Amino acid sequence: MAEAVLLSPPDPAWPSQAATLLAELTALLGGADIRGEHIGSTAVAGLSAKPVLDLMIGVPSLAHIERHHDALKGRGWRYRPEHEARLPQRRYFVRDASGDWPRVHLHALVQGGALWLAHLRFRDALRASPALRDEYARLKQRLAVAFAGDKAAYTEAKAPFIQQVLRVEG
Repeated sequence: MAEAVLLSPPDPAWPSQAATLLAELTALLGGADIRGEHIGSTAVAGLSAKPVLDLMIGVPSLAHIERHHDALKGRGWRYRPEHEARLPQRRYFVRDASGDWPRVHLHALVQGGALWLAHLRFRDALRASPALRDEYARLKQRLAVAFAGDKAAYTEAKAPFIQQVLRVEG
């Protein structure tokens, strides 16, 4: 069954929630060699988003994150290996919403790798340009209506915009 697309207005709690989780994850995964980033629409001030925090953890190698699966599971993270067929350079974990905390997606990537850099370039481009952020917001609103019952199709339909921004910013 397809998952629904529901966009929320920006929540001022998202950045502080992301910072809290990133600090916990960085400590759990080894501190100095780990870098955490808040990515996705919840990381861009003024942008509507699905109420899901996207966090990116940069690790020295994918083997590093694989050694910490049990520790992450113990903190409520579910490993989702089925997504590796599409993005083998990423390890993906999910934590369900709880209390005042939204659902969280954790993208573990090799720090400095191509996918790591692309996520940062896209986020930073939206942060730097209110016009680009607003254009993306309008696209997301249109796509949320067009693909209201199909989150995967909604995500796929955003890809051409994202790729265009990355070509310009690259």
